[in-house]
Amino acid sequence: MAESKHELVSQSGTAWNGQTYKEYPAGKPEISVMRMSLPPHSELPWHTHPMPNTAYILSGQLTIEDKETGKTHCVKAGDALNETINSAHRGYTTDDATELVIFYAGVEGQALSESLPGEESEF
Repeated sequence: MAESKHELVSQSGTAWNGQTYKEYPAGKPEISVMRMSLPPHSELPWHTHPMPNTAYILSGQLTIEDKETGKTHCVKAGDALNETINSAHRGYTTDDATELVIFYAGVEGQALSESLPGEESEF
């Protein structure tokens, strides 16, 4: 029997931009897992998340941009990204399609993403 392998990809109490996670939302816990596929040269609308969530990049690369500061952070296949809470941001791709899995730690009935006024829905 082959030996199992383990790799802790991410463990942090902060988002990619240094924002500290203060607490989980109050209510009945609900974990959501979403697989997202983004084509090359695409961008998501400006949006926020009301709960902690982490994206794991399966393939390609994704750049996250903070609306207020313009700060960006690029992640590639094999990386994990802790997203911000209630802070407007968007993701975009360059030359490669990107596949990611996103893990949301919210509560029952809570929206996973909230688009800014005038923006399309993220999904």
